[in-house]
Amino acid sequence: MRSFVAVLLALTAVVTAVPATVVLPGSYLPLERTIPLNRRMEPEALRARDRARHARILQGATVAGVVDFSVQGTSDPYFVGLYFTKVKMGSPPKEFNVQIDTGSDILWVNCNRCSNCPQSSGLGIQLNFFDAASSSTAALVSCSDPICTYAVQTATSECSSQVNQCSYTFQYGDGSGTTGYYVSDAIYLDTIVGQSVLSNSSSTIVFGCSTYQSGDLTKTEKAVDGIFGFGPGALSVISQLSSKGMTPKVFSHCLKGDGNGGGILVLGEILEPGIVYTPLVPSQPHYNLNLQSIAVNGQLLSIDPAAFGTSNNRGTIVDSGTTLAYLIQEAYDPFVNAITTTVSQFARPIISKGNQCYLVPTSIGDIFPSVSLNFIGGASMVLKPEQYLMHYGFLDGAAMWCMGFQKVQEGFTILGDLVLKDKIFVYDLANERIGWTNYDCSLSVNVSVAATKSKDQYINAGTLSVSSSLIGHVYKLLPVSIVVLLVHMIVSMVSPIS
Repeated sequence: MRSFVAVLLALTAVVTAVPATVVLPGSYLPLERTIPLNRRMEPEALRARDRARHARILQGATVAGVVDFSVQGTSDPYFVGLYFTKVKMGSPPKEFNVQIDTGSDILWVNCNRCSNCPQSSGLGIQLNFFDAASSSTAALVSCSDPICTYAVQTATSECSSQVNQCSYTFQYGDGSGTTGYYVSDAIYLDTIVGQSVLSNSSSTIVFGCSTYQSGDLTKTEKAVDGIFGFGPGALSVISQLSSKGMTPKVFSHCLKGDGNGGGILVLGEILEPGIVYTPLVPSQPHYNLNLQSIAVNGQLLSIDPAAFGTSNNRGTIVDSGTTLAYLIQEAYDPFVNAITTTVSQFARPIISKGNQCYLVPTSIGDIFPSVSLNFIGGASMVLKPEQYLMHYGFLDGAAMWCMGFQKVQEGFTILGDLVLKDKIFVYDLANERIGWTNYDCSLSVNVSVAATKSKDQYINAGTLSVSSSLIGHVYKLLPVSIVVLLVHMIVSMVSPIS
């Protein structure tokens, strides 16, 4: 007995030593980066993949509870990868791996009768297919349902009078796409609500059931079960759940960029003193921000502010579904010139396969300057060298680092995973703003839920302790890697005890 008590005390000491408390079992849904395929991708291949995704962007595709997703995987942009999470839907519940996408609105999964859909995945996951006939809670969305009107705004929609069924088609710029129909069914969530610790809740949501795919979506090497749209539109899951009072109208993520990656995604507001906010551009279908200027090593670049103006096909958007970062030409050229001028005495600039690269004899942190993206309201996003450069092997005994920002002649400036990693990002839809701060995403975060839609008024729920008792006022959430480590420690410490 004394040995067992000693184990518990040791475990308590371990938990106290880390800046977070143990997460309740079942409170995480796994959000993962795809498993690398052990081969590097050329910048052009990454740009081609992002072009397809940008076509999707251009075409548009009561106190709430906290829903927490754990993040795994790597953010290395040279490996084939995408972020995905597991969601449970239908009755009985069935699990699906779906890509996390802040650049689109609608959640859709593959139907059991999907034509030309991949049957296996090179990502090390088992593909599943949704069968509406096998779910006792599934219902088709009729032509008269207002939801069908929402769908028309974000995709090519059709309504067959013969079957009274609302259908959709998403067509992407490279010719790939998906066709299907809308279904209403249950989604299952592990939610922390009010003063209760954990609530296994469910809600009826509308999502797409894909019956046909083409182009890039048919490829086996990076196949998943569908796409989980986290955009601001009325059909996104965050909008559907928050309108029912099940979750706050705010979500946050923190993507770890080094080592084995990982991080946190949560339906709720991450609280951190260093977070700065900038307002969203109103009446836009995506997360558009007002970028005003760029500074390199503290010096503002000579860029006409009109280059960052928002219009139908211009502006600056935040998109976790984009691998690289994209900068309008009027800003890209002075940006790269400033970087090159700053490092020319310490690194050798070269052009590799059309991309601006540098041969670096030492750490890039010792040579390359910090970059500041300055937004309206005085909010600056500070980028470290590894958040605008990509490591691409070695040449002539030196490390080769290439620009992660890509030039676009026209269109959006897009802040993709390269920029978003190693930062907390808060998408506050209720107050129409986005906030961020640099952060070590392997650490825990405090999460709050909004009590009202009034700005800066929040109710903090309870801190979860080892015994799951309420001892504080803010949730603390651990990355899944730390939880797994603690579980292994418990097993190894307790197993010798008879």
